[in-house]
Amino acid sequence: MLAGETWRVAFEALWSNKLRAFLTTLGVVIGSACIVLVVTVAVAGRSYVISQIEGVGSNLVYANYEVNPQQALVMSNEIALADMNAIKAVLPGVVAAAGTRSMQTTVVTEGVERSVALVGATDGFQVIRNLRILQGRFLDADDMQSRSKVCLITDELAALAFPNENPMGASLRVGDLSFTVIGVFRERIGTFGLSEIQRYTVLVPFPLMQYYTGDNSIDALYAQADAPEHVSALTLQVEALLRSRHPGGTYVVQNLSAILDAARSIGTALTIVLLVIGFIALLVSGIGIMNIMLVTVTERTREIGIRKAIGARHREILYQFLIEAILISGIGSVLGILIALAIPVLVRPLLPGGISMPVPWLSVVLAFVVACSTGLFFGYLPANKAAQLPPTESLRYE
Repeated sequence: MLAGETWRVAFEALWSNKLRAFLTTLGVVIGSACIVLVVTVAVAGRSYVISQIEGVGSNLVYANYEVNPQQALVMSNEIALADMNAIKAVLPGVVAAAGTRSMQTTVVTEGVERSVALVGATDGFQVIRNLRILQGRFLDADDMQSRSKVCLITDELAALAFPNENPMGASLRVGDLSFTVIGVFRERIGTFGLSEIQRYTVLVPFPLMQYYTGDNSIDALYAQADAPEHVSALTLQVEALLRSRHPGGTYVVQNLSAILDAARSIGTALTIVLLVIGFIALLVSGIGIMNIMLVTVTERTREIGIRKAIGARHREILYQFLIEAILISGIGSVLGILIALAIPVLVRPLLPGGISMPVPWLSVVLAFVVACSTGLFFGYLPANKAAQLPPTESLRYE
């Protein structure tokens, strides 16, 4: 039997039992689609979570002076502007450094006094914290040098204080001080009030804050590493520098690496679990292929005997049934992959901003290879059984 005839016979056998072939193929379709979608969702979810964490500030190290409640505050141990400048000048791999000093004050809007956070920020704070400027501009070098009485406010405070007008250039009274609004901003990724940026926040030049408070200390010190792999080393270096400059102080120096590592680990674990589910679906479909092929062999015993009687060899019978199994798994895997590729495109308009679902090409290759391998593996036993049937007994089979 020629190779072409073997393929033709396999096609005809499947076509003659279209419903059975379709139902068997359906299991492979579901399993293949599961593998592609599982990897896609896991990769997209992991990337989104990591981007959200990094949106707070990539490669970020932050430090603050920890006050012992049982001891009095030691002014000389507080982090100062000189410490921030030393970090930029001394430590290698530091792209930028910034500091803030915060205090609670009030703003009167529509006759109601509301609590706001007044934050003095140094140069580089916008870049380090990934602040998004919605209107106007950020504080520049001239504002810092001249201690200009200008400010930026959060979009929520702008909506509250200037509900029916453009806040740009307007005067805002904060406590006993008046500032000219030069910008409206928001955090690119919200920290839910866990940082110095609160719901209602007013950003002013750090030298202006220093002038009014008479204190050059920094509440939160930020340093940005030039690469993710240098964050851990920079964390230790910042802590060592602060302790060397303030021997009696206690400092908390942290970074986002632990949270990022946890997110990556959770994403990897989720991918593995979901892949196992996809493989189980393919395993079930493979068992279905084997069962259907065994039934087919039994039903076609007489046909097999006739083909052997007219000269079909063991290998040709084996190949015929293997081709049927491979066709079922191959066509099923292609259909499953096409469905899995279409689903992200269809759901993309329904996803919130910032979430993309690119389909990894490796998942497509993996789904196709695993599905075809499953069909080949589970199809071998029925094919081998068919090839080993004795011609004389096959011809007598009814």
